[in-house]
Amino acid sequence: MPPTIQVGTVLIDDSPLITRFFGLESEACSGTWSVVKLLDGFALDRRIHAAGWNFFFMAAEVKVMFLGAVGAKKIQNALVRILGKVKQQHFNGLEVTGIVAKRFLGLRYATVSAHSRHIQQGWRLDGAEARRLSQRDTEWARG
Repeated sequence: MPPTIQVGTVLIDDSPLITRFFGLESEACSGTWSVVKLLDGFALDRRIHAAGWNFFFMAAEVKVMFLGAVGAKKIQNALVRILGKVKQQHFNGLEVTGIVAKRFLGLRYATVSAHSRHIQQGWRLDGAEARRLSQRDTEWARG
């Protein structure tokens, strides 16, 4: 059964170091991405800052639309599409910031929006190449 996705849900690219170091409970979502359980973005940010790390919030919003009523499976599919869009940026987190159902000429549709997040040590965001190398090391550690 897929995890429940709602506004405030945080996903992390499942790194053994991050989940163990911060004591996070997570549930598999899509590929290497997991939903952080019991914590929203603010609570996770506080936990990360308490350990001396940073949880960056990227201003660029990523949106995906789908036709039909809002349902768990459709939101899950929209999230997979969003993860595909942000994959090349090599960030290790994503926060769902909006799920809005609408209607136009009797046709139902919804928009799911999210912002990339990134967990790392240091106050300056690593460049794309450093994030890519870190992601490669994480994939190697997974096996």
